[in-house]
Amino acid sequence: MLMRSNRFTLAVCILCLGIWCCGQAYNTEEAAPMEKAEQAALYSAIQGFVGNWWNGSDLYPDPCGWTPIQGVSCDIVGGLWYITALSIGPFYENSLACATNVEFRPQLFQLKHLKSLSFFNCFVSLRHPITIPGDKWEKLAGSLQSIEFRSNPGLIGQVPTSFGYLKKLQSLVLLENGLTGQVPTNIGNLTNLNRLVLAGNRFTGRIPDSFGRLKKLLILDLSRNSLSGHLPLGLGGLASLLKFDLSNNQLKGKLFARNAYLKNLTLLDVRNNKFSGGLNQPILDMHSLEELMLSCNPLGGDIMRLDWQSLQSLVVLDLSNVGLKGEIPESLSGLKRLRYLGLGNNNLAGNPPAKLASLPNLNALYLNGNNLTGVLKFSEIFYGKMGKRFGAWNNPELCYPIGSMTTRNGPYGVKPCQRGVTLLDPNSGAKLGDGNLNNNSHFVASLGFSSNGIDGLRQLIWVDTSITVLLLNLFL
Repeated sequence: MLMRSNRFTLAVCILCLGIWCCGQAYNTEEAAPMEKAEQAALYSAIQGFVGNWWNGSDLYPDPCGWTPIQGVSCDIVGGLWYITALSIGPFYENSLACATNVEFRPQLFQLKHLKSLSFFNCFVSLRHPITIPGDKWEKLAGSLQSIEFRSNPGLIGQVPTSFGYLKKLQSLVLLENGLTGQVPTNIGNLTNLNRLVLAGNRFTGRIPDSFGRLKKLLILDLSRNSLSGHLPLGLGGLASLLKFDLSNNQLKGKLFARNAYLKNLTLLDVRNNKFSGGLNQPILDMHSLEELMLSCNPLGGDIMRLDWQSLQSLVVLDLSNVGLKGEIPESLSGLKRLRYLGLGNNNLAGNPPAKLASLPNLNALYLNGNNLTGVLKFSEIFYGKMGKRFGAWNNPELCYPIGSMTTRNGPYGVKPCQRGVTLLDPNSGAKLGDGNLNNNSHFVASLGFSSNGIDGLRQLIWVDTSITVLLLNLFL
């Protein structure tokens, strides 16, 4: 009994000690002062973006303590509070909103422990545009790890080359702004970058060869600009890359002609460029690909010869409007994770493989705008499941068999095959497929007449209805 009492007393003491220690730690943080110069720099920097009406010392006398500022994060360094993150713009309901006339004040670059700097929907006035300062960024080189400018149409001019000093930078996001000019070559010096997003601006010129040095990149998005020229060979060596988006530019040449080791890539999007030279083996060696989007490029080539079985992770495959020729390979039906298959607006011929309908996850299949022929062999259940997500229109020699299927349930934009009479080839006696009727001018109607009894046949008109076939002007 005494031992049990001692254990209880010890447990209570430990609990009280823990509570006291936590309280001491909490009180220490609460009591930690903020360096006066740091506080003044913070107030002035924010005031430059939100307007002179903003009086930080009155509104937020303790910005890292009991009067925190939305979008401002702090940390204790050497017993003092310092600013580590600053986000300007409507990130949250009570975030700091930008003024019409904004300015980058020098005090921003005095926040010597700043790790993250973000501007969202802040520089929006086209009548009062602003540029990113070209100097002073080297003052933040010892701390800054992330810079983001998102959705700022009033942010114009070029990316400052002084960004190249920020060697600790891990994330550089310049998304949907009004930035122009060429992408600075010295961004390739930021070898700690794992995310580089320059999408939705007006950048021109070539992709710098120096980007091949960014070996830690996980995300590279240069989409929606006016970049031109060939891809630097070094991009094929970014083995850590997961997402690679070059869509909507004016890039040309062969896509990853050689030296491509993008084994971890899950997304490759190069839509709406000028790439040519066909599909090649380096792309098929990217076994982790889940989304491969190459549409609207003059690639050309025959996809029958390619080993599609190596891309078992594919969920999206968009090869529409790339100048493909030949037939659709049945091997595509082996991509069991595929949900979207786009082969529209090419020069594909032959009959679509019926096995495509067996893909368990497929919910969109586009074969429209090709030279496909013959009878579609998909089931009515397949058409019902897909609806207008099955596209086979603009294939003049393609049809679907009606059978018990109503026209309403047939594939959109595809004509029903003619029916009502079994046709025989006059030379071989073999049956002709319904889809070939319009292309065969010599045929015999098998209606119980012998082939010797129709020498006086002058004209045969086939009237296709759901019930009858009429023969007119028949002379024996």
